[in-house]
Amino acid sequence: MPEATIGVIGGSGLYAMAGLSDVEEVTLTTPFGDPSDAYVVGTLSGQRVAFLPRHGRGHRINPSELPARANIYGFKQLGVRYLISVSAVGSLRDDYAPGQVVIPDQLFDRTKGGRPSTFFEGGVVAHIGFDKPFCSTLSEYLYEAAQAEGATVHKGGTLVVMEGPAFSTKAESEENRRRGHSLIGMTALPEAKLAREAEIAYAVMAMVTDYDVWHPDHDSVTIEAVVAVLHANSALSQRIVAQVAGRLADGYTSPAHSALATAILTDRSRIPAETKDRLSLIAGKYL
Repeated sequence: MPEATIGVIGGSGLYAMAGLSDVEEVTLTTPFGDPSDAYVVGTLSGQRVAFLPRHGRGHRINPSELPARANIYGFKQLGVRYLISVSAVGSLRDDYAPGQVVIPDQLFDRTKGGRPSTFFEGGVVAHIGFDKPFCSTLSEYLYEAAQAEGATVHKGGTLVVMEGPAFSTKAESEENRRRGHSLIGMTALPEAKLAREAEIAYAVMAMVTDYDVWHPDHDSVTIEAVVAVLHANSALSQRIVAQVAGRLADGYTSPAHSALATAILTDRSRIPAETKDRLSLIAGKYL
C-alpha cells in the first residue's frame, strides 16, 4: 500500500488536488465502512500527500451522511500524521468576508447527535482531551502559508458546526452571532474528534463563501454564490496546501500524536477480542 505523511480532505469546491506527481489512486475498506471515495496519493512539494474529496467526486454525500470514521481510518491506514481540512464556511462576522481565509481555533457542536463520533465502542471507552480541537502548529503553518500566497487571512475564531444540509434560519444565524461564534459549517465535526482519536494532527483552512443569512446588506446564502467564490479560490487553496506540504518536510511532534496515551479508561482484560482487533490500527499499542 502506498504511504503518505500528509492528508488533505477537500470540502465543497475542492474535488481534486492539482500539482500532484507520481499519482496513485487507492481504494480502501475499513472496519467502519467505505470512505467517501478513493484516495489520491501523490508527491507535492517533495512530500507524499493523500487527498480525499470529502463529499465524493460529483458531490454525492450530504454532511449528515459522511462516513467520517471510515475517512479518518483510511488516512490512518495510509500513514497520515498531519491532516488539513479545506472547508467552505459562512461568516458570522463583518470582518470575515467572502473570499477570505480563516484559520479557526475553536469548535462548537450544534449537530443533532446522529453522526458517529468515536471509534471507541463495543466494550471500550476512551476520553480524549479536546479543549484545543485543532493542532496549533499545523494551524500556524496554514496561516503563514496563506499570507505567503497573498490571501486575506484571519487567525482565530470559533467554527460552529450545524447539522445541515439546509442552511440556517435567520433566528439561528443571529443566535450563533450572539454566542460569539465566527464561522458556520457542516463538516468539521465529528471529523476533528475522530482525527484526535486516531492521533492525527488536524487543522482547518476555512474558505469563507458567504455571510450566512444574518447580514442586512447581503442576500441569503445561495448555491450559486457559494460555488462562485469556491471556484475563484480553488487555485488559492491548493497553493496554500502546497506551501504547507513543503513546510512539513521535517515534520514535528504534535500533542495529538499521543492523544490516547492516558485516554482509555477500560480495564484491558475486559475489552472484547473483536473490539481490540477492530481498533488495532487506531490504538493497538495502548491495548
